Amino acid sequence: MGQVALTMRVTPESPEVDLKVLKEKIMEIEGVKQINDKPIGFGLVALEVFMVFDDKEGAPDFEEKIKSIEGVGSVESGDITLI
Repeated sequence: MGQVALTMRVTPESPEVDLKVLKEKIMEIEGVKQINDKPIGFGLVALEVFMVFDDKEGAPDFEEKIKSIEGVGSVESGDITLI
């Protein structure tokens, strides 16, 4: 079996959320490989989270894990592909 790459867009609750702390908490989730800033507007920055996991395990519930982190406003699944 191969591996799966998943991209998710994480939007903080407000512009006052400390992105550095939020990124550190997201990076603690197993499978997270990279986080990029994506400016939205009005001082708000979304985080593009890139994850990789084994195909045979099935998709772990990354969305729920990220939503449970303090300061996260919303989580949207993005691209998913086999690598």
